[in-house]
Amino acid sequence: MQTAEPGAAFCELAPHFAPCEFRIKWVDSDWERDQAMRLRRAVFCVEQGVFPGDDRDLIDDRAQLIVALACVGGMADQVVGTVRIHEDLGSGEPGLWWGSRLAVHAAFRRHGKLGATLIRLAVTSAHARGCHTFLAHVQAQNEVLFRRLHWRVLRAETLHGRAHALMQADLDRYPPCFDVFSGFVTRAGGAVA
Repeated sequence: MQTAEPGAAFCELAPHFAPCEFRIKWVDSDWERDQAMRLRRAVFCVEQGVFPGDDRDLIDDRAQLIVALACVGGMADQVVGTVRIHEDLGSGEPGLWWGSRLAVHAAFRRHGKLGATLIRLAVTSAHARGCHTFLAHVQAQNEVLFRRLHWRVLRAETLHGRAHALMQADLDRYPPCFDVFSGFVTRAGGAVA
């Protein structure tokens, strides 16, 4: 039996432990929502400097948050990625949906295709709710990822002083997903339903 020095932390996990499983799902608890909002601030306010102080806006009042949860022993441990989706009810065009605020924790950007799987659940869950058009303003550095995921550029734009592309998902590549609270599981090899 191992014992730790008095006052020292003891953990059986390797020092460079990384979760091997991530669950991507719709938010259904306060801790998931709180950690998702904290992650967005870390990425968009601190790391990228896009927004001063906080990135929340009026869309958050009607948007559905989606999270990527790092799992340890099958149990959700922390939010390591997030995106939000909403139907644009003000457009007068039912079925027009938007995705925004895609963020993955810096330490997890090379783990399990989290960004791609968040995008997949965002589009497939909107598709299951009557989406006929799914759009996003994508930062220029992420355009290649979205193209690989069957999105097309509609036009170049500048938002918040940064280059973006208005992009549209090919819904034929995103079959509807109705089980949004189970969502998807992704591992180093990719996502599974």
